[in-house]
Amino acid sequence: MQKRLLLGDEVIAQGAIDAGLSGIYAYPGTPSTEIMEYIQTSEEAWGKKIHCRWSANEKTAMEAALGMSYCGKRAMACMKHVGMNVAADAFINSAVTGVNGGLLVVVADDPSMHSSQNEQDSRFYGQFALIPVLEPSNQQEAYDMTFYGFDISEKLELPVLMRITTRMAHSRTGVRLREKRRQNELRLPANPRQYVLLPAIARQQYQKLLHQQPVIEQEAGSSGYDAFIDGTDPSLGIIACGIAYNYLTENFAGNVCPHPVVKLSQYPVPAELIRTITGKCNKILVLEEGYPLVEAQLAGLIPHPGLKICGRLDGTLPRAGELTPDIVAAALGLAKPADRPAPAIVVPRPPALCKGCGHTDMFHVLNEAMKDYPPGCVFSDIGCYTLGALPPHLAINSCVDMGASITMAKGAADSGLSPSIAVIGDSTFTHSGMTGLLDVILENTPVVVVISDNLTTGMTGGQPSSASGAIEKICLGLGLPEERLKVLVPLKKYQTENVSVLKESIAYAGTSVVVFRRECVQTAARRVRSAGKQ
Repeated sequence: MQKRLLLGDEVIAQGAIDAGLSGIYAYPGTPSTEIMEYIQTSEEAWGKKIHCRWSANEKTAMEAALGMSYCGKRAMACMKHVGMNVAADAFINSAVTGVNGGLLVVVADDPSMHSSQNEQDSRFYGQFALIPVLEPSNQQEAYDMTFYGFDISEKLELPVLMRITTRMAHSRTGVRLREKRRQNELRLPANPRQYVLLPAIARQQYQKLLHQQPVIEQEAGSSGYDAFIDGTDPSLGIIACGIAYNYLTENFAGNVCPHPVVKLSQYPVPAELIRTITGKCNKILVLEEGYPLVEAQLAGLIPHPGLKICGRLDGTLPRAGELTPDIVAAALGLAKPADRPAPAIVVPRPPALCKGCGHTDMFHVLNEAMKDYPPGCVFSDIGCYTLGALPPHLAINSCVDMGASITMAKGAADSGLSPSIAVIGDSTFTHSGMTGLLDVILENTPVVVVISDNLTTGMTGGQPSSASGAIEKICLGLGLPEERLKVLVPLKKYQTENVSVLKESIAYAGTSVVVFRRECVQTAARRVRSAGKQ
């Protein structure tokens, strides 16, 4: 059996290829990006003609994957946890329509917010949608679960959510590969009306989904991914979810915990396993990465309410941030290395824009144009340019979610704030900024939309941007008067001219769009190196 050394993200990608994937749809977002990138660079995937182009956003990715599933093919949608908020409309409704070909939705959560705005736990989305949720505890399990996930998706005719976290996505280990499967043949749904969610049909489909719940729980209890592991010391029982099971076993010789353990890697939680461990132990410790989902559920699952439950809710574990083996050791009362600061090998420093970055020159222009106005008037968005909030620029005042800069600037202008500026990147603009700009244009709201176009999706590594070559056409197509659209080159030699143009736009009592366009220095360098090798 072949063995490969792969990242967790790459494991899922290879597993999907091997399980008969026909299409993957995604928008780049750390820590999920490498799933798509692995398939895009796989000669095997290209040979099998697996569709692997980036989508404009997570909602379009989810909907396209559902469309491929409609045709009987196996499809996968991938995103980070906050991207699930964008895809939620299609995701929740896909549980009601059901699926035809296997549909696996992979979501990478980011506890400790290494590159995200929040720590939300995507298992709640699976619970909300009433569908199976998989949470692998290691990379081998993640690989095997891609096969299993597609299989049960087709067996239950439901989408399946696979939730991973940053450490699972970005740690590397050897994985044994399985025999490859052929892609499904094209096959349209037997029930041609199940995807038509008119209320009368939706009610029928929802009842079908509710009737499947005992079967979904039974599947979780029989798959083998959830298990009860007995121990010699029943003074404490431990429920370990996903990668937290690894953090637990790392604290014991031979990876054998002396306490009874329920290992959870599939949801909904099988009630029988909970009854087994709570019947043996007087105290339960719940280890789960993210929110206390299982801990909060236990009150309704245990047979005797007096049982003590410990975890994130009672302070035994930190309420926020990632788990680690040391945090688990402290919760278990085990010895751990003495708390002492690590030696300062490298002096810590805040993140900064790359030298030569076009965003830097854009911020120089923006700050110069705004120097006669009070602070607090610039709304920004998610991208490399979010670093404009830090010294030396101190140029922006918000970063909430993808596309929010334009709509927040509109709301602020509607309230009377003047001037009101929105700063957004090219990829974020086509992700979810276009509709906000339409609202602004329809009312001719006095907002200046600054689109800092570096011709790529820079923050996640330089993936292609859906906006490339299209920004002006989009703005004019939304109804922006041509004279209110300016395109500038953010270079120091054009500083005076660029400041003058931006000042005029700020003074205008209506909507203006100013595009600052210069290629990302990183992608430019890669392009030059690539050209030199040819």
